[in-house]
Amino acid sequence: MHDQEKDIIRYFEQMDRSYFIDENKELASLDQALSIGYGQTISQPTLVLKMTLELDLFPESRVLEVGTGSGFQTALLAAFSESVYTVERIGALHERAKERLKEAEFTNIHFKHGDGNLGWKENAPFDRIMVTAAAPDIPEQLLGQLKNGGKMIIPIGNPHSQDLTLIEKGETGEITSTFIMPVVFVGLVGGED
Repeated sequence: MHDQEKDIIRYFEQMDRSYFIDENKELASLDQALSIGYGQTISQPTLVLKMTLELDLFPESRVLEVGTGSGFQTALLAAFSESVYTVERIGALHERAKERLKEAEFTNIHFKHGDGNLGWKENAPFDRIMVTAAAPDIPEQLLGQLKNGGKMIIPIGNPHSQDLTLIEKGETGEITSTFIMPVVFVGLVGGED
């Protein structure tokens, strides 16, 4: 385990998950997904940590996050990256997360209300892409916005079961994918729908 991993784990262990949810705050310490309204959830903490570690962040990373949700994952990414560009399609969640993360004094997070399938072309390419909603396959737009040498974490599958997958783009653009673990995420809406 390298120092960055240790630092991420330490930071994660002191994060207050209840700060990122408005209801059921008493359940925040449980290792389970919780509803944040609008049919969306805040993922179980161990999964958020696992996905973050698998992304292999470095201090100069420019990260695209698809699905801001509560902002919990966003905060963890932002603490260990140069900048995070986060896209959320549900207006109320976008506004709430923006408010919450600005209040927490993050200055390296850029927020966009829109369709995450489309990524954020104006700021591409990205070193890392974190997708926190399930897709039937890898959205081409996102793959196109991943830098050569970059990594993307995405749950791929049907609405009831997905494979958390690490996508790596080689220095010459070749794509490899590695299965991490079975997961269940809410679906990625928009794009091809």
